[in-house]
Amino acid sequence: MYLQKLRLSNFKNYKEAELTFSDKINCFVGDNGSGKTNILDAIYYLSFCKSCFNSVDTQNILHEAAFFAVHGTYHNQENTDDKVSCVQKRQAKKKFSFNKENYKRLADHIGRIPLVMISPYDRDLIKDGSEARRKYIDGVIAQFDKVYLNNLLEYNKVLLQRNTLLKSFFEGGYFDEVSLEIWNEKLVSLGQQLFKTRIAFLNEFNPLFNEYYQYLSGGNEKVEIVYESQLNLMPLNDLLKQALGKDRMLRYTTTGIHKDDLLFKMDAYPVKKYGSQGQQKSFVIAIKLAQFEYTRRIRKFKPILLFDDIFDKLDDKRVQQIVHLVSENNFGQVFITDTQKKRIAAIFREINIDHKVFEVKAGKVKPDIE
Repeated sequence: MYLQKLRLSNFKNYKEAELTFSDKINCFVGDNGSGKTNILDAIYYLSFCKSCFNSVDTQNILHEAAFFAVHGTYHNQENTDDKVSCVQKRQAKKKFSFNKENYKRLADHIGRIPLVMISPYDRDLIKDGSEARRKYIDGVIAQFDKVYLNNLLEYNKVLLQRNTLLKSFFEGGYFDEVSLEIWNEKLVSLGQQLFKTRIAFLNEFNPLFNEYYQYLSGGNEKVEIVYESQLNLMPLNDLLKQALGKDRMLRYTTTGIHKDDLLFKMDAYPVKKYGSQGQQKSFVIAIKLAQFEYTRRIRKFKPILLFDDIFDKLDDKRVQQIVHLVSENNFGQVFITDTQKKRIAAIFREINIDHKVFEVKAGKVKPDIE
């Protein structure tokens, strides 16, 4: 599957734009702030029904405009075309459609157009707290496992209900064990399923991740992602019983898979503390490339791959190494942003592959004819 055409209306800094792409590599070159990343974010929208960078949809509408619209035409594995559209009006519900049929639940679209994005913000996976890493693993698995996605959405609803009940106990000065047990049972059932799926995923993911890290770094460090969960110690039902007094005092659920974390390790040491900047950058790029490969194997076709300004602070050899890698047959359509036009031109003098280069200036994008 690949994106043939993209049409934007009032999206971020683009009033209007209409682009036709190569099915292999597409590059957007321009100064910082010109709008290169906004094009990638529009493509991201068509896969995930939301922005990669701004969770408030109305803030992605061009100033003074009444709406934004993002339309994409994809050529699929059946050799036919699919049309995907996202329209957001001010003070209105977002509309998302596939072949002109609106979704009732946006979750039903997730995974239909698999996509992996690699950006400088990926360093947040290392630097930020556990929530960022939980969101990452949940997002990866949800692209190919609808049962997991539905269980995760349901778990969060049950968690909210349990927390609301704990708060009402505290404020009302009473305790109803029977009412709490109803939510405990649901939380345990869903939590244990999610826990098992995360373990199975990481068991398959880690070897791919290690392989890509070795390719990118050329080093001998052993890297791994360790799943840290309270459920490694005891079943969730026992954890909830053990934490009941604390939960009642704090008025929220202090134990469960919503507290899980991923430990990023290099030679058994935390990469956050002991990894150099170069090692950390290679670490997160390897995670995303492993995500691509894992998704490709599960879905039996190649996800779309987005590289947003990742070449900054990488030496020319490493840049060529990455582009050589994604030009191979295992990879499908790739989108790249870069500030250096000369660097992009030099890469494609060395690599003979179908590609298009677009020049971006202040919300205007056009094919580079030079």
